[in-house]
Amino acid sequence: MKFSLRHIAILSVVGIISLMTILPAIAKEKKTKNAYSETADTLSVADRTKYNYFYLEAVRQQNAGHYSAAFDLLSHALEINPNAAEAYYLQAMYFSELKQDSVALEYFKKAASLNPDNSAYLERVAQFYIGAKSYDKAIDEYEELYSRNHDRTDVLNILMQLYQQQKNYEKMISVIDRLEQVDGSSEELILSKMQVYEMMNDKKSAYTTLKTLSEKHPNNLNYKVMLGNWLMQNEKQKEAYKIFTAALKEEPENTYVQTSLYDYHKAMNEDSLANILLEQILTSPKTESQSKASMMQQVIRDNEENGGDSTKVISLFKKVMKANPKDGTIAELNAAYMSLKKLPQDSVDNALKHVLTISPDNAAARIQLIQAQWPKKKWDDIISLCKPAMEYNPDEMAFYYFMGLAYYQKDQQDKALDTFRRGVGEINSQSNPDIVSDFYAIMGDILHQKGKAQEAFAAYDSCLQWKSNNVECLNNYAYYLSVENRELQKAEQMSYRTIKAEPKNSTYLDTYAWILFMQGRYTEAQIYIDQAVTNDTDSVQSSVILEHAGDIHANNNDMTKAMAYWQQAVKAGGNSAILLRKVKLKKYIKEDSK
Repeated sequence: MKFSLRHIAILSVVGIISLMTILPAIAKEKKTKNAYSETADTLSVADRTKYNYFYLEAVRQQNAGHYSAAFDLLSHALEINPNAAEAYYLQAMYFSELKQDSVALEYFKKAASLNPDNSAYLERVAQFYIGAKSYDKAIDEYEELYSRNHDRTDVLNILMQLYQQQKNYEKMISVIDRLEQVDGSSEELILSKMQVYEMMNDKKSAYTTLKTLSEKHPNNLNYKVMLGNWLMQNEKQKEAYKIFTAALKEEPENTYVQTSLYDYHKAMNEDSLANILLEQILTSPKTESQSKASMMQQVIRDNEENGGDSTKVISLFKKVMKANPKDGTIAELNAAYMSLKKLPQDSVDNALKHVLTISPDNAAARIQLIQAQWPKKKWDDIISLCKPAMEYNPDEMAFYYFMGLAYYQKDQQDKALDTFRRGVGEINSQSNPDIVSDFYAIMGDILHQKGKAQEAFAAYDSCLQWKSNNVECLNNYAYYLSVENRELQKAEQMSYRTIKAEPKNSTYLDTYAWILFMQGRYTEAQIYIDQAVTNDTDSVQSSVILEHAGDIHANNNDMTKAMAYWQQAVKAGGNSAILLRKVKLKKYIKEDSK
């Protein structure tokens, strides 16, 4: 059968079927004398030369990315030598990429049958069966692979997973026995065997296996405790207790022993004994920090299930932190719990500050503390929190963002701009687009206020590259373009996107109306400026919106409404010389800067 792939695109094949991966596998064949199929020796010298040429040229074309040509060359090579295992193998790869799985499988099987000594071929057939979820057939192939090489522990590990998939526990035990023959008995294999016995519900064999492990390693206390835990799980508490107490005498400060004994007391409802042991574990310097954190999390869960009395948990946290003054994990968990229980914000803030005294590089705690200060408008405190963060977490852009905004709120534009520029220097492909976009948007606002319009517009462009729907940037960019009476069509398009996104936003409606006004489209402008006035529901309306409303109505020859809006603008705080002249002269006056 001949296939032509001249019009079929095959993708991502080069990494799978390269000469570097195929030829080494073929070279390992025990009886092959060259890089091609053994049966090539039955060919005439001329045919063998032709076959070799077409096969190697196919590989060369494939490595060059000319997959269709490679496929056709392989087909021609197989016409010359229909018993070439390596050619069938390569073509099977192509069929696999084309999702012609049944054909691919037949070609893989053909390659394996023609060259049974090449384990790579047989293994590929086995892998194909796994992909097709034909686990019985995959098992047969892997068992065949193992029969050829009893040192293949990787094959045995795959067989273990396949037999587990089939819930064939006896075969799993057989595989473990075979692994022991190769690697010798090990703790890992013994535990695996015990787990299989558990799956089989063979409690006796599971117990015997674990007991044997404990007896083989009398100096390893963990195995004794493991046996005790198994007894606990199987309702043999008295036997477990004997093991735990004996182990505790051997090593009184062994955390594994203590936690197992703690679990025993909890299971037996001996809460007072459990609590004493709990404090010992949590205050011991020998208990790992993560173990303490896990136990405290369990304490919190138990406490919540029993009414959620936070005073008991907070009291325990204090004892643990006093005994472990440098444990940042416990301090952070304490702050998180206080926040979860909605304790007074000052208490939560103090807990977060304590975290930072232990772990000043804890970005999460610092950001949480900054966010708590933001509604209070404590700009100096926020700046003080951000400054050291740039040393400990220089690539965390949130700190540049908060510090830049804090300076901006303090009207310290130069410092704000410098902070944002430093933050921009930390931008990379992993940066949060929302934060980066806001960086550039605020930079644009500051630059425009400083009279650097061109730099401001460049910053806005960068903002929109990171987040094309940043509506605040779109609005400001559009408005400032209209103020300078430039690129009004671009400004209109950007502004229109903002009112589509937020159709009742008075600021965005005002911007769109003003851009229409600047284009001389007064009737349309009046529709949107009237909506802007209607939707401006602040206790004190915007003097800018009101003045714009007056200007637009004046240019629509409605001086009565124009005067009313201008007078309202003055009452709302508008005191520009040109606004006052409009009111005095009762006519629209075009501002030169517009």
